[in-house]
Amino acid sequence: MAIIFIVLVSISLAFARPDKGLDGLIHMAESQRSSPSVQEAAVKGVLQRLLPSHSSSFEFRVISKDLCGGVSCFWIKNFNNSGVIGSPEMLIEGATAVEIAAGLHWYIKYWCGAHVSWDKTGGTQIVSIPDPGLLPRVQGNGVMVQRPVPWSYYQNVVTSSYSYVWWDWERWEKEIDWMALQGVNLPLAFTGQESVWQKVFKGFNISKEELDDFFGGPAFLAWARMGNLHGWGGPLPQSWLDEQLALQKCILSRMLELGMTPVLPSFSGNVPAALKKRFPAANITRLGDWNTVNGDTRWCCTFLLDPSDPLFIEIGQAFIQQQFKEYGVVTHIYNCDTFNENSPPTDDPTYISSLGAGVYEAMHKGDRHAVWLMQGWLFSSDSSFWKPPQMKALLHSVPYGKMIVLDLFADVNPIWKRSSHFYGTPYIWCMLHNFGGNIEMYGTFDTVSAGPIDAHVSPNSTMIGVGMCMEGIEQNPVVYEQMSEMAFWNEKVKVEEWVRNYSHRRYGKRIKQIEAAWDILYHTIYNCTDGIADHNNDYIVELPDFVPTLKSNTQNAIGGQMIKASSSERIRRFSFRETSSDLPRPHLWYSPGKVIHALKLFLDAGDLLIGSLTYRYDLVDLTRQVLSKLANQVYVDALTAYHSKHVEELNVQSQKFIELIKDIDMLLASEDGFLLGPWLESAKNLARSPGQLRQYEWNARTQVTMWYDNTNTNQSKLHDYANKFWSSLLRSYYLPRASTYFDHLLKSLRENQSFPLEKWRREWISYSNNWQSGTELYSVKAQGDAFKISKDLFKKYLEP
Repeated sequence: MAIIFIVLVSISLAFARPDKGLDGLIHMAESQRSSPSVQEAAVKGVLQRLLPSHSSSFEFRVISKDLCGGVSCFWIKNFNNSGVIGSPEMLIEGATAVEIAAGLHWYIKYWCGAHVSWDKTGGTQIVSIPDPGLLPRVQGNGVMVQRPVPWSYYQNVVTSSYSYVWWDWERWEKEIDWMALQGVNLPLAFTGQESVWQKVFKGFNISKEELDDFFGGPAFLAWARMGNLHGWGGPLPQSWLDEQLALQKCILSRMLELGMTPVLPSFSGNVPAALKKRFPAANITRLGDWNTVNGDTRWCCTFLLDPSDPLFIEIGQAFIQQQFKEYGVVTHIYNCDTFNENSPPTDDPTYISSLGAGVYEAMHKGDRHAVWLMQGWLFSSDSSFWKPPQMKALLHSVPYGKMIVLDLFADVNPIWKRSSHFYGTPYIWCMLHNFGGNIEMYGTFDTVSAGPIDAHVSPNSTMIGVGMCMEGIEQNPVVYEQMSEMAFWNEKVKVEEWVRNYSHRRYGKRIKQIEAAWDILYHTIYNCTDGIADHNNDYIVELPDFVPTLKSNTQNAIGGQMIKASSSERIRRFSFRETSSDLPRPHLWYSPGKVIHALKLFLDAGDLLIGSLTYRYDLVDLTRQVLSKLANQVYVDALTAYHSKHVEELNVQSQKFIELIKDIDMLLASEDGFLLGPWLESAKNLARSPGQLRQYEWNARTQVTMWYDNTNTNQSKLHDYANKFWSSLLRSYYLPRASTYFDHLLKSLRENQSFPLEKWRREWISYSNNWQSGTELYSVKAQGDAFKISKDLFKKYLEP
């Protein structure tokens, strides 16, 4: 305990106050928080749900920031209970319930060796926490940990579709508890906004029927909100609109009870087509195509109201005021991304400044204290347009302190470095990490452990927070624990030590093989430094759609680590994809042999971790990672045989690829966190009629497969973007695709004919469309012995 104490004390030193220009915003946020008694009761609820056996072991108290040195902090102290049995043992104080919850989490991690993660990634490990009455004491007057920056932000605007779309209140309650334990105090709150828009547009004579073509289906709402698409997967039933609004009120209520400051949506200019008919003189333009196959106007080419038009301000004001009517005044911070992958018609800085001023004016009219929070993705995705004059024009179009920029991709492409800290505009250093909700072991440990610190202490820094902006959650729990802790570290983390301690907490004990395995994982999988955005393109879940005729296609991918992705990138709104004119090559940034050794070490420790849910999840995930990379090489070997006209070798390699899919599916079936069934069942559980049942299931199936529209012979441009390594999805979807592909490949070689790409596409797309409309039931509970399956597969594929 002494070592931990020294570490914790050190991080509270050398605190730098946040930019004084934002003091007014922070004061407003504090004035809207619930009373101390409400917050204390709320964090008691978190404790009761997390550790019901210890509900009397902790006392919580909201304290003034003056006691924290003028900033937000938590303070862990011994409770003077005079040895009375059943009395509190530990006192945790904090500026808000969020800080108290973070302090509780810090204590059970660093004094009790406990671990908290999402249920799907192994859940909590609390067996290491001593019984009530035996909790470890802290030294002296306790440990105070301050926030180096005031805000800890959470969510991406598309997380609502990739991860949250089918959640009920029970699941949301768990997530808000998780947020509080991680110290999140600035969460995005986008649920239920379609109901608000329905009421707003009714005031502009837009009917429910006209909105049916405006809103997307449940699984595609994020992109309808951004103006990427309309109508796809819809229409939204009235029951969906009403129930999501009720859910949002529960979400906001709990966030406020815990002292969080939610971020609400605002008007970005995205409007229904009918508005142009109602207001023919308004400056409404139709946008270009966003990823449809043939520019299908049933789904693409949405309408944008220019921010300089007076109607823009009128609608923006009405939307914020309608939110006031629904929720009360719960925040003054609003998200708007009107320029995200939608560049202004001219790069004239004066015009850009006027557009930014119009967006802010709409917010300000609705809420005179409004602050515009903007995702800074546009500066990455369209850097050729957003040069210094254009960036400055947008960022300076709003009064200082009234805009906050999310440096959304700072873990790979930090904009603050090339924009002089956003030219003086306050910003939040964010980790994006995950695209499409894919399942891929990946991280940038060294960057995350140092990047926020470097940005904060850099001269003229305007950094005011850290954030987690992944597209999908419930994967890579180690990455999110590390990133969330950066909200409380004021010095660079010693990653090797941190990872070693993480492994102790994760499994509740120290095991030398596990320590060695995690040291390897830190230096390989979890320390990507090549600057390439990681989107999982493994061949099992994203089979290349091309004619395998040019020998150069495979030669560039054969030998060594075949798979460093091209730097050529096609970036659309939240559909970051790596492409190449050659064979698409999955991203590989580490030595597979070293990771195979890490898996061997994991297996060697298995007898010591029987019954550990966290171990089982990690073992399955690591085995899946290794075998999926092996399958990539098998695919390349199959194409090599094809180009060499070796029929038997092609047959051997194609059968091995098929067998790997089956075996990985069997592996994934042994762990609850890797099943297709829960995703589909959670969608169906929200249905209120047979028609909704079919619609919601179609939405859920389509998002994780074809994603968007297709023709008979052309897959969606976004096919497999949200691919998942889920049991049953491999067996029922990816396996038939690969089998059909290799059958045609073998036949074309045997008959000395060109690969029938169009015929294969026609067969495959027909199968996919039928699968998306299917109603087959899939297991919602794991089956099989994960440890035994992993051992058997290691012996089958990886032992010499």
